[in-house]
Amino acid sequence: MSSALHLPTLKQLRYLVELDRHQHFGQAAEACFVTQSTLSNGIQELENLLGVKLVERTKRTVFMTSLGREIAERSRSLLYQAEDIARLAQHQNTPLSGPFRLGVIPTIAPYLLPSALPLLRQNYPDLQLFLQEDETARLLDKLNAGEIDAALMAFPYETKGVEWIELGRDPFWLACPRSHPLAGESAIELEELFKSEGWTETLILMEEGHCLREHSMAACQLGSTPASQRNPKALRASSLLTLVHMIAGGLGISLLPALACHSGLLQGADISLRPLNDPKGFRILGLAWRKGFTRKNDAKLLAETLRTTTQQLSGKGETA
Repeated sequence: MSSALHLPTLKQLRYLVELDRHQHFGQAAEACFVTQSTLSNGIQELENLLGVKLVERTKRTVFMTSLGREIAERSRSLLYQAEDIARLAQHQNTPLSGPFRLGVIPTIAPYLLPSALPLLRQNYPDLQLFLQEDETARLLDKLNAGEIDAALMAFPYETKGVEWIELGRDPFWLACPRSHPLAGESAIELEELFKSEGWTETLILMEEGHCLREHSMAACQLGSTPASQRNPKALRASSLLTLVHMIAGGLGISLLPALACHSGLLQGADISLRPLNDPKGFRILGLAWRKGFTRKNDAKLLAETLRTTTQQLSGKGETA
């Protein structure tokens, strides 16, 4: 008969996780709201309990052993699950209340949230919404690690370990300077514009890492051929605001999501927007959460409000 396992406490695991995060005893202790000696003793007790070395200490530096890093990573997941359980019990009688950590990509956050947040405050006054803005790949990493509860993002996008619900379609508009010949077109045929062998338009795209770049390329059917090969003059922008300034300055044309166009992003810019005659000319807005997320019902309630706002904004016209 095997001997009984001695299980570490959540407090000990939190000490280890914060030490792994900060690589410094003082900073880790501050993050745990304890003294440095208390955290150091807790780590020592954890090592004694498990019978292994988790941390290598010197006078100036802290090194996690390979086993220490692995245990810290697994502990991080356990702590998030324990927090989920506590939040589930605390707010079971009040839907969408208490802390909720929402990640949002930069091409959605400033254009959807200003309209959605007042509605959320009205419908769910006990909700404490904490926002994090980041690129899609990093948000998904944070989501799977339990660092955020849900992610507001754009699809299609390759996702693993998450579920998501559609909020609505966000159609693309072709944006060009008002003096550009395309500004006089009633609707733009992307296939004719970008698939011809002799096309000379300078296409401005978002930098690598922004999913809007991939969605724009997909709409232009450039996915199999790098834009730099089809047009050596292709430019990149670090943000939608920068992209708008580049278009207004006559540096090229681009595709802009309707959500951003409706927000006032183009106010004062010498830019014309033309609709696309293309059934694939859109991205899908969605809310994603971890599979097995204990607050799945809260995520769905959040999605309902975000969907309402998305539909209200998508109903606006923009053909300046």
